[in-house]
Amino acid sequence: MAAVISSVGAVIDTEEFPTTTTGYRELLAWARRLGTVRRAGVEGTGSFGAALARYLLAQGVAVSDVNRPDRTDRRQRGKSDPVDAQNAARAVLSGRARAQAKSGDGPVEIAWMFKLAKSSAVKARTQAINQLKAVLVSADPNLREQLAGLGNAELFRTCARLADEGQHDGGGEAVLQATRTTLSLLAQRIGQLTEQIQDLERRLAHLAERHTPQLLTVVGIGPDTAVTLLITMGDNPERLASEASFAALCGVSPVERSSGRRRYR
Repeated sequence: MAAVISSVGAVIDTEEFPTTTTGYRELLAWARRLGTVRRAGVEGTGSFGAALARYLLAQGVAVSDVNRPDRTDRRQRGKSDPVDAQNAARAVLSGRARAQAKSGDGPVEIAWMFKLAKSSAVKARTQAINQLKAVLVSADPNLREQLAGLGNAELFRTCARLADEGQHDGGGEAVLQATRTTLSLLAQRIGQLTEQIQDLERRLAHLAERHTPQLLTVVGIGPDTAVTLLITMGDNPERLASEASFAALCGVSPVERSSGRRRYR
């Protein structure tokens, strides 16, 4: 849903478009038929509005990130997409929405995707490790004693071979065979996730070394920290005018607070 307003805040027109490449082209063409498009406000430029924001930026339109509508105002007026679109446009016109949208078309966007994949792989590997060790707690005593005292790396390698070894046993109990198979599958999964994590770490390190080698020269900053800083900053660092604006973006800027109630006599 898009709305076009004049320089004095009057609504010129409101229209709905599909969220596709063709829809984005039709939206901009429609807006330009109504006048000169200088600025646009888009909700969720870092998520569901990212593709639209990138398209408008590529077409030379300045894009501001607009926060979701005020809940009090929404309760009073009800949910209305046209009204939300008009409020987004007015937020840009009044200067209330001043945050410049991230361009999302450079190495930082690539780093964000790799970082996302790595985080989910680390979480899944941790879950698999916890599950493997939980199975060991209730496993057959002989099997548990066989694996006792092994370090994690050796434990995972040994467990990964258990299913193959179990096929040569003379039958065995069904529960024991199921335990060996489960341990083997979990260990293989841990190995696959470890390879993915290592591959993603190499890709992230290459990005940091190629695009911001100066960050890596600072003591205490490795590739992972450098990439995190880059993702926070975005592909267009010019939108951060000072160290204070970067601190505010990270949520670490000092906020004035009351010293409490004062009584004077």
